[in-house]
Amino acid sequence: MTHDTSYDRGTESHSAAPQDGTMSLLTSALDHVSALIRGEINLARAEIGENIDRATGALFGFAIGLVFAIVALNAISAAFVAWLTTATTVGTGLASLIVAAVFGLIALVLVMRGRSALKARALAPTRTADSLRKDGRTLKETTNAH
Repeated sequence: MTHDTSYDRGTESHSAAPQDGTMSLLTSALDHVSALIRGEINLARAEIGENIDRATGALFGFAIGLVFAIVALNAISAAFVAWLTTATTVGTGLASLIVAAVFGLIALVLVMRGRSALKARALAPTRTADSLRKDGRTLKETTNAH
């Protein structure tokens, strides 16, 4: 049986120390990356929650506004139709169509404006995306520096 002299000289223990140091650094880096990802996930959750609350408030206000708008439009429509029929030679039917067209156009503009406020881009977690970009740059700079 042959005897390995490299073990007796301690070469095994010298090569194990750098490996332990490398593993320790790798473990530490993975722990930091894991903590960073958990932090970003928590930030995204918080930001999405805020955006959902904002969207819910916007939808609630939008719905209440629509109810009041319908009531007001009924009263205003009747008043405009009456005014058009007495101020001009337009009949009641045509006056009703003119008033309905004007109010329909106004309603369309307002609905389109409300819809654009609720688009996904407006509700996206932009702070989280910015933070992730910064973290990525920092991580890249850190790894390039070593």
